[in-house]
Amino acid sequence: MATFLALQIKNHIYIFFAWILFVDAISVIPFAKLRADGKPFKYSLIKFLNIGTFIGFNLIFIFVLPLLIKHHILADWLASWYRGRWVGYVFVANLIASVITLVMLIPQFLELRLKFSKSLFYNMFGYSWPVLVANLSFIINENLDKILLGKYLPNSIANHDVGIYGAVCKLAVFISIFNTAFRLGAEPFFFSHAKNENAKQTYATILYYFVLALSILFLGLTANIEIIKHFIDSRYWEGLNAVPVLLFGYVCLGIYMNLSVWYRLSDQTRYGLYISLVGAVFTIVMNIILIPKYSYMGSAWVSMFAYFIIMTISYWLGQKHYPIPYKLKSMSAYIIISVIFVGLSFWIFHRNIYIGNAILIVFLAGIIYFEKDNIKNLLKKGS
Repeated sequence: MATFLALQIKNHIYIFFAWILFVDAISVIPFAKLRADGKPFKYSLIKFLNIGTFIGFNLIFIFVLPLLIKHHILADWLASWYRGRWVGYVFVANLIASVITLVMLIPQFLELRLKFSKSLFYNMFGYSWPVLVANLSFIINENLDKILLGKYLPNSIANHDVGIYGAVCKLAVFISIFNTAFRLGAEPFFFSHAKNENAKQTYATILYYFVLALSILFLGLTANIEIIKHFIDSRYWEGLNAVPVLLFGYVCLGIYMNLSVWYRLSDQTRYGLYISLVGAVFTIVMNIILIPKYSYMGSAWVSMFAYFIIMTISYWLGQKHYPIPYKLKSMSAYIIISVIFVGLSFWIFHRNIYIGNAILIVFLAGIIYFEKDNIKNLLKKGS
């Protein structure tokens, strides 16, 4: 029986993949309820437990079970189905983590009441389908450059350059994670405060401090690139020049995610579709043009400009259809200064970690000086 089960697992990895998607899709609903109910701690706890379970079962399959077999603990039973170094155990661990997550969300499921509303369905469909297509366009912006690199580079260097680009993209993902964490926490807040009298001023304040945090993170990561680079293999370090470009692209993407509140709150999600399509078309066309000549650096610059373009378009359209009093001059000043400091740290001083962090301290001191009144007000409100 165990042997039969092992063969079924080995030959039907796609079944595990399908079940993972199915279980994760169902979990979206109670997760959304947690966010809407303002329960960030429980939301975060379940998410962390999901990650811990996934990592834990991977370690079990990779290290623990072989160790048990080696020491003849349940060796006969384990040997009848366990297959060493089988990549499918990643999917098994993922599915186990997803199911456990779903079980932890049962209380939220029990609070749901199934009732079909035709009018609500049409409103939701009209709101969400442009968002769906926009997300597909976003996937193109995120991943197509790696595919095109393999297609438009000579075979002799394609795999090498794709490997370098994929590795340095992992270093830039720190800001992407920050953006995602912010979006998950901020979106329910944006919707819950939409009808408040000072909602637009609140949104402007949030973006202002978000830009400050992004600027600090952008400069901080670049200043410490000599430490962060050890997250990837040394053979990929030749691609480090792409990291500041990719990081700034994620800065623009984070600002765009914040700016997108205007078309979400005003039920004009079609504009999100239009903006994302512009970014996707730009990504495709410019990668095809630049990759043959500039390889992965061309892709990095295209990615950055794609996010800069959709950020700019979103701001322009937002001020026309749902004007929010953003502090554009101050935010732009902080971003420009951070870009200049990144250039000094990375290229002028050749990634010297001491000079880079000295520049970071100067930047932080400048923020504290110019924002001291706002900081004092925030501290007073917090107390």
